Amino acid sequence: MGRDQCVSALAETLCPGVGRGRLDGDALVAPLTQSTTYRRSSVGSDPAHQYSRVSNPTVATLERALGDLERALPAACFATGLAAETGLFLATLRAGDHVVCGRSVYGGTTRLLERLLPGLGIEVTFVDATDAAQVRAALRDETRLVFLETPSNPTLELTDIRACADAAHERGALVAVDNTFLTSALQQPLDLGADVSVYSTTKFVEGHSVALGGALVTRDAALLERVLFVRKCTGAIQTPFHAWLTINGLKTLALRLGRQSASAAAIARRLREHPGVARVHHPSLATGAQGAIARAQHPAGHGGVVSFEVRGGIAAARALAERVSLCALVEHVGSVDTLLTHPATMTHADVAPAARRASGIGDGLLRLSVGLEPVEAILADLGRGLDAAAEAAREEVAACDATR
Repeated sequence: MGRDQCVSALAETLCPGVGRGRLDGDALVAPLTQSTTYRRSSVGSDPAHQYSRVSNPTVATLERALGDLERALPAACFATGLAAETGLFLATLRAGDHVVCGRSVYGGTTRLLERLLPGLGIEVTFVDATDAAQVRAALRDETRLVFLETPSNPTLELTDIRACADAAHERGALVAVDNTFLTSALQQPLDLGADVSVYSTTKFVEGHSVALGGALVTRDAALLERVLFVRKCTGAIQTPFHAWLTINGLKTLALRLGRQSASAAAIARRLREHPGVARVHHPSLATGAQGAIARAQHPAGHGGVVSFEVRGGIAAARALAERVSLCALVEHVGSVDTLLTHPATMTHADVAPAARRASGIGDGLLRLSVGLEPVEAILADLGRGLDAAAEAAREEVAACDATR
C-alpha cells in the first residue's frame, strides 16, 4: 500500500476511536475531567497530574490522539492556535535570532512576527515560500526557525516542505509547518522533513465552531520538553472542556474533510467558469510546479478551502457577501457550515495593504470554507451573490464614468 493510502487509512482508523477507554474503563466516549487540581497520595509523591495549568487528563487524551495521527510524541495543546505559535516562538527563539517566514500566512501570524518578536530582539524575513530557492537565500547563521504555511491562508499557495526543510537543516534551523487547512488526515509535515506541525484545532480538527484550541506536534523529545515548559510558565494550556469538545470533533475528522475536499474541488471548477470571477485558488486546480507539490504532499485530497477574486473589487465583494445566506460571513474556517470571509477587511486587516497585495490578497478576494451542505446548494447561494457582485461592479463603473 502506498504512503498516501497509509496516511488516509491512519486517520480513518484512529479518529473514530479517539479517547475510547483511556480514562474510565470501557467508556465509549472519553470522560471530561473538569478539575483544577488533583490529590496526592503523600508528601513528595509525583502523580501524573497535579494542576491543570500544567496538565489535565482530558487534555492529555487529546494530545495522545493528535500525536498518534502523525506517529509522533503526544502533542502540546494550547488555548488557541496563536497561543501555540507563541509557545513555539518562545521555546525556540531568543534575542539575536532570525526567522524566515512565508509571505502568505495567516494574518495573526504576520502580526505576531512583525509586531511582537522584534521587541524581543528577534528579526523576521518574509519570502515567497513557493520558491524554495528564496527560502534558502534568506537563511543566515542566526536563523533558528523557518515558518511555513501550506496551503497558505487565504491564497492557498503551496510550499515544497522537503526542499525547505533540507535547506533549513543544513544551516541548523528548525522547520515548523502550519497544517491547519489540511490536518494530519491529508498532509503529514513531519514525514516531509518538518520538525513541528502547527495547528489551530479551532478549525477543521474540532470542526463544529464550538471550541478554541491550538497544538504543536513533534517527534523531538527535547523540543517538546521546552514547549511544555513555556506552556507551564505562560499558563497557555487548553481548557479541559474545550479539549473534550475537540476530542469528539476529531472522531469525524477524516469523514468530514474527505467530503469537504471533494466538494471544494467541485466548487472551484465551477467558479473558474463564471465570468464574474477573475481568479480561483484551490490546490486541485494547480498546474506546473504547484501541481507537482499538491500531488506529492497531499495526494488523497486538497482541503475544504477555496478562495476566489470577484471582478469589481471591494464593492463587488461586499455585494456578494451581503447577498448570500447559506454561506455565513464570519472570521472563521473549517466548520461543518459553509463560511465566507473577506480577508482584506477581516483576517488580514492588520497586514499593510502593500504586503497584502504582494501576497495575492486583493480587495475582491473572498475565502470560502466549504461545509457539509450539498455542492449544488452552495453553488446556488454563490450564484445569487455573484449576480449581486456583477450589479455592484456595473454601478461602480457607471459612477466613475459620471464623474469624468
